[in-house]
Amino acid sequence: MTTSLPATKHSLRVRLALSALGGCLALTLLVGTPVRADDLNPVLAKVNGSEIRQSDVNVAEEELGPGLAQMDPAAKQENVLSFLIDMKIIAKAAEDKKIENSEDFKKRLAFARDRLLMDKLLASEGKAAITDEAMKTVYADASKQITSEEEVHARHILVPTEEEAKKVEDELKKGADFAELAKKESKDPGASDGGDLGFFTKEQMVPEFSKVAFALEPGKISDPVKTQFGWHIIKVEEKRARKAPAFDQVKPQIEQFVTRKAQADYVAKLRETAKIERLDKPAEPAKAGGDKTGPAKPANGKTAPAKK
Repeated sequence: MTTSLPATKHSLRVRLALSALGGCLALTLLVGTPVRADDLNPVLAKVNGSEIRQSDVNVAEEELGPGLAQMDPAAKQENVLSFLIDMKIIAKAAEDKKIENSEDFKKRLAFARDRLLMDKLLASEGKAAITDEAMKTVYADASKQITSEEEVHARHILVPTEEEAKKVEDELKKGADFAELAKKESKDPGASDGGDLGFFTKEQMVPEFSKVAFALEPGKISDPVKTQFGWHIIKVEEKRARKAPAFDQVKPQIEQFVTRKAQADYVAKLRETAKIERLDKPAEPAKAGGDKTGPAKPANGKTAPAKK
């Protein structure tokens, strides 16, 4: 009895240690083994020993672009991979014919390289510029300009002649409902909505129409108004300061604006420090005596006006 107790304790410690080790191993297996790079970017095909990986397909999809938009993922993958296989085969045939040694190929390769470098750098600059702060600033500035404009909500009845417009005007003066009369008499495509034009700004309508609509008070009806479309009778329903759309509604357009502005500013900055020599135009001859000879004249002999 005296020797069995230590042996029991020892055995228990061993079993506990093994159990803990087994638990760790099980946990490792549950979490999963590290994913190898080859698993994320598998080889999909080999052409004459040259590998085509998933990353090659992804790049090709980006380059081929709109032509693949309507395909389902499986068809897209199959078509792009077939394209890359054919491209490898043909490229090898071109190498065998030494096409890459031609001057035309070298120039096109240099152009493609410069174009790709430009696209990648500008994409990077544009992406870096898209911050919440930048987009909110653009939105706030644009909103101030929008809300300073007035909008009018109006209806109209459109007829071909002044005589018909006057008849409509008479019926309205007798108490006819404007919307019902628009449905009956108006030749405008929106007549079924009672001639409702919704809200609009001055710039959204032809000048003759806007001038009258924005001068009318809500609830008032105009005299016949002539435009290029015919004769109108206008009724103003209400006026308001133009509302800015919600940020989320215009977020894609703001992102595009911020991106393009950042890219344009970046190019302008690079141009400032670049040494640019235009050799396609003859250099202008230096004028004797500095500026005493007066302003230079263009080919038509007329002196260009000075900037104010």
